[in-house]
Amino acid sequence: MCFFLFLVVTAVLTPAALAIIIGPVADLHIVNADIAPDGFTRSGVLAEGTFPGPLITGTKGNTFRLNVINRLTDVTMLKSTSIHWHGLFQKGTPWADGPSFVSQCPIAPGNSFLYTFSSADQAGTFWYHSHLSTQYCDGLRGVFVIYDPNDPHKDLYDVDNEDTVITLADWYHTVAPAAGIVPTSDSTLINGLGRYAGGPTSPLAVINVVRGQRYRFRLVSISCDPNFMFSIDGHKLTIIEVDGVNHVPLVVDSIQIYAGQRYSFVLNANQVVANYWIRANPNVGTIGFLGGLNSAILRYNGAPIADPFTLGPIYLKPLFICLNSPLRTPAQYVDHFLTDISVPILIPVTIKPGAPDINGADINLNLALGITTSPPIQFTINNATFVPPTVPVLLQILSGATTASSLLPAGSVYTLPLNRVIQITISSGLAPGAPHPFHLHGHTFDVIRSAGSLVYNYANPVRRDVVSAGGPLDSVTIRFETDNSGPWFLHCHIDWHLELGLAIVLAEDAPGTSALVAPPGKC
Repeated sequence: MCFFLFLVVTAVLTPAALAIIIGPVADLHIVNADIAPDGFTRSGVLAEGTFPGPLITGTKGNTFRLNVINRLTDVTMLKSTSIHWHGLFQKGTPWADGPSFVSQCPIAPGNSFLYTFSSADQAGTFWYHSHLSTQYCDGLRGVFVIYDPNDPHKDLYDVDNEDTVITLADWYHTVAPAAGIVPTSDSTLINGLGRYAGGPTSPLAVINVVRGQRYRFRLVSISCDPNFMFSIDGHKLTIIEVDGVNHVPLVVDSIQIYAGQRYSFVLNANQVVANYWIRANPNVGTIGFLGGLNSAILRYNGAPIADPFTLGPIYLKPLFICLNSPLRTPAQYVDHFLTDISVPILIPVTIKPGAPDINGADINLNLALGITTSPPIQFTINNATFVPPTVPVLLQILSGATTASSLLPAGSVYTLPLNRVIQITISSGLAPGAPHPFHLHGHTFDVIRSAGSLVYNYANPVRRDVVSAGGPLDSVTIRFETDNSGPWFLHCHIDWHLELGLAIVLAEDAPGTSALVAPPGKC
């Protein structure tokens, strides 16, 4: 639903943590450490002992060699691990994609795994996280940025560096294995800092700007569950990138961002020198901004070290931005917040998948979400629950299994031929916990019909890798081309729902996959 309530708040500020930057060649130690990002101390599963983990950076065309070293010892949480590099296609290296029991076995404590892959022609805003059970909810999440020296939007901004990354996260005071099947987060963290209801006045993140400068902010939802309504008081946000894909600039007041999604927006620091609230209101958990909840601070150089006095936005003319709205000219202002948006692709698409009609794809898949009616409670897709196989799907394929009937888990693997246009409709049905944000590994896709709309857009759909399937009885339709051999996970990015089986595997060009270089090591 495109409706939101903004509250007047106050908060106390202290400086935010400093970022660690690594890449494109680096060791990444996964360790346990005590942290208190919202004032409550607990042990976490952390990359290099920080939350979020180190910022991984590189340049378009780089080959990344990231050696993940498992030093986990805390028995209250998972001690094995694996890392997914969210948004990177892994073309030719599906073994480096990271999801446990799909492309690899988990990395055991005391062992390491060298992920080697090329960014090829990809650039933009990505992230990384554990892809074993619900482990990333315990802290193993971070941002991954690939810079493009020839960025077509570079004339729109002056500053783009480690200080312009903004992460939104839910945080839990109970370790994931003991938290229950779908727990509610205790706090929202912006750049790793936040507060919880009834807790101490702990530090909030501060983002510093200089008046007259234009900043490219990279907004990343590293959430396990909530989607957030994000805004910065007194400022418009010019969207230029969505999930690693350049798009025509679009000016909005605020952004609804789901788990796993990313947006780059340009902020023109042209307001009065002062402090301004940054807001990220979750759809579940404690909402509102009283006492600094769900908040951070944008501070102009020269402003006092003090809380902002700004008020949240008030929408007097609520407009609904649907995916299928007409083409907008660059920098058109929309008096509304951004949802699943109609942002036309900036760079012309050399292949527009399929004919411009509902029957224009080669293969159509209809995926119906559901829930079991008897214990144990599990999600289903087309009546099948994804249960991790004992042998990863990739290793099954490399061992000679190439048909859906021969691949495990039964009912959850769909084989797809190479060089075909695939159209998938995901129907939420009455599966609880909607809206479900679905992520496809190995690809971006064109959202030809967004949730909440009956209109199809074949001309200029948004292109991304995570999309909402909408509320109960709603659905979304996407298209992509099978040009990347490998088993690619398609799953709800609410991690608690994935743990309950809300996923399938698309085994793309299984015969071609078996001809690829085998992954290092064995399970």
